[in-house]
Amino acid sequence: MEKFEEVERSIVKRFRKSIWSRFISAIKEYELIKDGDRIAVCISGGKDSMLMAKCMQQLQKYSEINFEAEYIVMDPGYNEINRQRIIENAEVLNVPVKIFNTQIYDIVANVEETPCYLCARMRRGYLYRYAKESGCNKISLGHHFDDVIETVLMSMLYAAEIKTMMPKLKSTNHEGMELIRPMYKVREEDIIAWKRYNELDFIRCACRLTENCVLGDDGIGSKRQEMKALIKRLRQTNPHIDTNIFRSIHSVNLDTIIGYRKGEEKHSFLDDYDN
Repeated sequence: MEKFEEVERSIVKRFRKSIWSRFISAIKEYELIKDGDRIAVCISGGKDSMLMAKCMQQLQKYSEINFEAEYIVMDPGYNEINRQRIIENAEVLNVPVKIFNTQIYDIVANVEETPCYLCARMRRGYLYRYAKESGCNKISLGHHFDDVIETVLMSMLYAAEIKTMMPKLKSTNHEGMELIRPMYKVREEDIIAWKRYNELDFIRCACRLTENCVLGDDGIGSKRQEMKALIKRLRQTNPHIDTNIFRSIHSVNLDTIIGYRKGEEKHSFLDDYDN
């Protein structure tokens, strides 16, 4: 049995409950994939997107949904070591990647304020355009369960709003395109366990602006890392804290909300309080 076959077997056997079942659950619950879809599976080279790519390959084998997938890698300006690591991992895992080049890192390097925000926006734009040019109607990103709940907390604590990371989203700038997140219910700790079980090494963020971002499981200091640490501490007193945060965004009680916004339209509980 070749390495990629062992990896595939581990997903549907050893990690069936923690990864495969949750991957399938998200696709079904949020209706992420439909017949006739052509999906650009976006691979950054990290553990999350590489596992997503393998899950999508497995889904194509077993699912009754008829869809196509293109496995794409956008190179924003990786150094040669990281680029080669992505290529080698794709070969080992039997993922037929297509790499296209951009100069995002060069552009962002000259920006003093919010370079990470600009980088993320540019990455998304390039992915949408390349996917659309490739005949795709969706892009698939590897954000997972932990990303979701960390985003909720960051929005509350630092942006003063309750905002979630959606499982799917229609593009406002690229007509006919949609973003999906099939790893929405998969926990990061299980992705790391899968990686270690299969003795795989992936790149981390690989950003040239942060030289300590090379290989490994942990990230650099950031607000997201702060949220990870906070959730870890809270889980010591309540082991279900992360699950409760996740469930709360699926069960918002509007009868107890002071105000909310739908598009540009703002609403207050006072609007119909006396009715």
